[in-house]
Amino acid sequence: MTNSSFTPFPVLTTKRLTLRQLSVDDGQDIFALRADAAINKYLDRQASKTIEDAINFINRINDNIKKNDSVYWAITLTNSKTFVGTICLFDFSNDKNRCEIGYELLSNFQKQGIMKEAAGKVIDYAFQTIRLKKIAAFTHKDNQRSTNLLTKFDFKKSAETDKENPEYNIFTLTNSAESI
Repeated sequence: MTNSSFTPFPVLTTKRLTLRQLSVDDGQDIFALRADAAINKYLDRQASKTIEDAINFINRINDNIKKNDSVYWAITLTNSKTFVGTICLFDFSNDKNRCEIGYELLSNFQKQGIMKEAAGKVIDYAFQTIRLKKIAAFTHKDNQRSTNLLTKFDFKKSAETDKENPEYNIFTLTNSAESI
């Protein structure tokens, strides 16, 4: 049995980070993140062209959270409240036993261990609080940083690729507490 109600919103904290809900006040930061060519290089999405695009995205995300279809965090540095990226759980299976994880980090905050810290907290939340059995991640075959992050958490690369986009590798992590 899973616990996948995201109301009230689950704010998560680590030593350096606060993972909180997005708000329209994050419009400029989401625009910067979603318009960055270096970040979009490995993502199959349309880049944001305006702040309005970013705010519309935030509103869609928050609607999905209200419906318990996904949970999407802004990653901020706790001391300065600086926005550095996002991380989310989405595409929950019908039985709510598995989902997909996605993440992105502003370029100037990469290579600082921030995403490893955020992902560790979100994976714990997924397995301990929501009680999921499996988390999947799809990453572009050339995105070595993402692949390295996933393997640090013992995600296993699947022999199959994404049927819709064969450039993407599929990784899965099984909740070890569930397999006992």
